[in-house]
Amino acid sequence: MKIGLERIDIQEGIMVEELLDNKAMRLVMSSEFTKSRVLNYKIERPIYIRNMDGFFNKERPIEYIVEINIYYQEHSKRAEIDVIRG
Repeated sequence: MKIGLERIDIQEGIMVEELLDNKAMRLVMSSEFTKSRVLNYKIERPIYIRNMDGFFNKERPIEYIVEINIYYQEHSKRAEIDVIRG
């Protein structure tokens, strides 16, 4: 489905195709996507992610977040999204 994303700091928006995963516990976005489109914010303590089997993910921990407004049809939501290395 198509959704709108808006950077909070400069109110710049884009339309994207969203991939939904109903088993996800957090909102995540790839670092490649954020480099040219969204501003990252460094967080104080890294977040280590566990896979569905309970083991830690082999990728690096989450060290950055993105603050954006998300728009879908008549709905909007301000969100902090974790940036993962893709």
